[in-house]
Amino acid sequence: MIDIYKLITGIEKSILVLIAIFTIYGVGAEMYQVFSAGVVKLTDLLLMFIYAEVLGMVAGFYKYRKIPITIPIFIAITALCRLIILQGKGFNTIDLIYESGAILLLALSALVIRWNLVKLIRQKSEVDSADDA
Repeated sequence: MIDIYKLITGIEKSILVLIAIFTIYGVGAEMYQVFSAGVVKLTDLLLMFIYAEVLGMVAGFYKYRKIPITIPIFIAITALCRLIILQGKGFNTIDLIYESGAILLLALSALVIRWNLVKLIRQKSEVDSADDA
């Protein structure tokens, strides 16, 4: 009989390895493009940051066996900032307001998640201290 859990986790790990390989390939392609052009633009740096965050997310999964929810939020914030920069000056103002609002909502959600995590850790340490007393 096939163990479904092992099958699914094996597929998940395989996909994460592919994500890491494709990300490294993307970094190489972007570096080649930057060196070929001889110019480093802000959008190139933001893309490299996104690649670094994706690799960090994959590494974090293999180290801790879970993906912190704040990493994808930071990736989304960076991607939205890159989108705003790529659009340039000749785009609809309402789009800028929507994209900026999305960045604000993502930043607030990351703040709330971190605040709740700190609060949870603090409560756990207080409970552990009370158990030791």
